[in-house]
Amino acid sequence: MATALRMGYVGCGFMAQKVHIPNILALDGVELAAIAELRPKLGAKVQERFRIPKLYASHAELAKDPTIQAVGVSGHFYAQGEIAIDLLLAGKDVFMEKPMAISIEQAERILDAERRSGKRLMVAYMKRHDAGNVLVKKLVADARASGEMGKLRFVRNHGFCGDWTAGLDVPMDKTDEPYPAVQPRYPAWLPEKHVNGYLGYLQQYTHNVNLVRWLLDAGGDVKVKAVELDRERGYFGVVVLEVGGVQTVIESGAVAFHGWEEHTQLYFEGGWIRTEAPPLLLRNVPATVEVYRGNTPAKVTTHTFPEGGREWSYKAEMRHFVECVSTGAPFRSPASDTIEDVRTFEAIYRRHVEAAMVT
Repeated sequence: MATALRMGYVGCGFMAQKVHIPNILALDGVELAAIAELRPKLGAKVQERFRIPKLYASHAELAKDPTIQAVGVSGHFYAQGEIAIDLLLAGKDVFMEKPMAISIEQAERILDAERRSGKRLMVAYMKRHDAGNVLVKKLVADARASGEMGKLRFVRNHGFCGDWTAGLDVPMDKTDEPYPAVQPRYPAWLPEKHVNGYLGYLQQYTHNVNLVRWLLDAGGDVKVKAVELDRERGYFGVVVLEVGGVQTVIESGAVAFHGWEEHTQLYFEGGWIRTEAPPLLLRNVPATVEVYRGNTPAKVTTHTFPEGGREWSYKAEMRHFVECVSTGAPFRSPASDTIEDVRTFEAIYRRHVEAAMVT
């Protein structure tokens, strides 16, 4: 029997307790050997509840443990990128929550640490592991290759959010300890009054841009054509991109809704392929898959439940990380790819800030 991958986890907050630690513990081929948390009381509670062998007072202490091969990280958007750098340079493969970074400068430092260390970083874009989205990606590729639906002309991604937790019932330990202080380095061009808007837009819609890039196999071929976001929050509005040569619209906003309002529709000349996302933390429910063929006499609409759909995308992404580290296989969302999301969002928000200054 192969030796199990020995993992550590840094951070004991919401995503760690509700999602990633339980998923690691539920997988074969991996052992959660240690956690690190700056808040000692919280760390002790989480260690006891999940029966984790070791608790470290910081990620720096965990990084020194020679028995730990790979580490998961979730925390403040800026801090987790800095933690990832330290872990890579300490010889650990790293799984980290999105976004990869809050600036191109930080993302480039992460990539530099990856190159220097010889280790690898995977960013947690769970939509790439949703069985519905995996099927949609194949359907899009097949339709473009065969030409049976004509040319792909337009992509519309609509995301007005809602209840993302879907009533997830995993317990959550809390303490009265303050959240660890963080001093982020934001992009030099970003005025302080736009920081909250930038972070809010980045942390939510990085999922959407990343998904569209992946569905279109676009890599870094993304151009920002137009940006119209509201002046009050810098969150509601429309962004027009060219992704892999295809005109793409990202519609963003927020609404009080008990479900989740997000779908992606890819329009060909002869029909469309559409996927609708479930609430993010709704377990074992995949994105929907709809194909409409309007260029046939029957005008057929099909709805397909994807193979392997009864698995949570968050669990599937963690399994993917463990398998890739264990076998050397490539990550589906490597740092070398996800830096393109950071570049795109700096370009989007820079244009928004410039327009706001003019008006």
